[in-house]
Amino acid sequence: MYNIIRSSFKSKKDFKNYMLILTFMVIISILLSFLLLNYNNPVPMDSSSYKIIVKNRMNTIIAITIASVCQALSTISFQSITNNRVITPSLLGFEAVYSTIHTAMMFFFGVSAFLAFRDVSSFVLQIAIMVVLCLLLYGFMLNGKYANIHYMLLIGVVIGTGLRSLSAFMRRILSPSEFDILQAKLFASVSKSDPSYFKIAIPIVLISSLILFLYANKLNVLSLGKDIAVNLGLNYKRLANLILILVSILMSVSTALVGPMTFFGFLSASITYEICKSFDHKYLFIMAILLAFSILSLSYFLMFHVFSAQGVVTIIIELFGGLLFLSVILRKESL
Repeated sequence: MYNIIRSSFKSKKDFKNYMLILTFMVIISILLSFLLLNYNNPVPMDSSSYKIIVKNRMNTIIAITIASVCQALSTISFQSITNNRVITPSLLGFEAVYSTIHTAMMFFFGVSAFLAFRDVSSFVLQIAIMVVLCLLLYGFMLNGKYANIHYMLLIGVVIGTGLRSLSAFMRRILSPSEFDILQAKLFASVSKSDPSYFKIAIPIVLISSLILFLYANKLNVLSLGKDIAVNLGLNYKRLANLILILVSILMSVSTALVGPMTFFGFLSASITYEICKSFDHKYLFIMAILLAFSILSLSYFLMFHVFSAQGVVTIIIELFGGLLFLSVILRKESL
C-alpha cells in the first residue's frame, strides 16, 4: 500500500503516523458528535420528545460540518495559490463584506427589513453578493498589470479595513435596540443557523469540495510557486482564478450560514501542516476537515454546555487562533 502513496510522504513512518492521527481524529469527531447529540438531554431516550431534541441538535452538527469543510478547504487552497501559510482568506475581507451587508441592511431599511432578511432567497443573495464583490475586487489582481498575489493581499487588507470602518460608522448611528439586534447577528453561532439554508448550502459545498479534491494534484504543483508551476506546464492564471472562485464560494457559504470566524481556518490549517508530514493536498484536506470539525465541535460544547454562552464559539476560537497566529508570525519573523 505504501508503494502507492510513497510519493506523498517522505517515509513509511510519516504515513503510519498520519494514519494513526487520522484514526484518532475520526474517533474524536464521532465522540464529540455523540456528546453534542446526547449530553444534558432533559428527556429519556424512550420519550417521543427525545427525537425532537436530537433532530434540533443534529442541525447544529450539520452546520458545524458545513463550516468546517468550507473553512478548512478554502484556507489550505488559498494558502497554496499564495504560496504562504500565514495569509488566510479572512484577510481579504470576507467577514468585512458580511458585516457591511447586514449593517447596511439595518441602517438603510430598518429592523423590520433586517429581521425579514432571513429566508432562503436572502441566504442565496448574501452568498452571491459576497462572491461577486470579492471576485470584482480581487479577481483582476491575478491578471494584467497587477498580476501579483502580494498586491491582492495588500489591497484586500486595505479594503477589509475600510469596510470595517464603514460598518462601525453606521453602527454608531443606530439606536441601542437596533445595535443589539445587529450585534447578535454578527457573532458567529452554529446553534442559530437556519436549517432551511442547508438545501442550498450542502450542494454548493459538495460540488466545490469535489472540484478542489479533483484539482489536488495541480494544487500540489501550484504550491511550489508561480514560476515553477508555469515551467511545469500549468496555466497559472486560469487555475488561480478557478481556485479563487471556489475559495470565495466556500468562504461566503460559511460566513452567511454561521457568521464570521477570522482565525478558524488559520487554526485548523496550521495544526494540519504540523501533524501531516505531506505536501499532497488530498491528505491535507482530509486531516484539515477533521481537525476543523473537532475544534468547532469542542468549542461549541464548552461554550454551550459548560459556560452557557448559547453557542457563541468565536471567543475560544479567536483567542487560541489569534495566539497561534502571533506565535507563527514571531517565529517566521515575516508574513
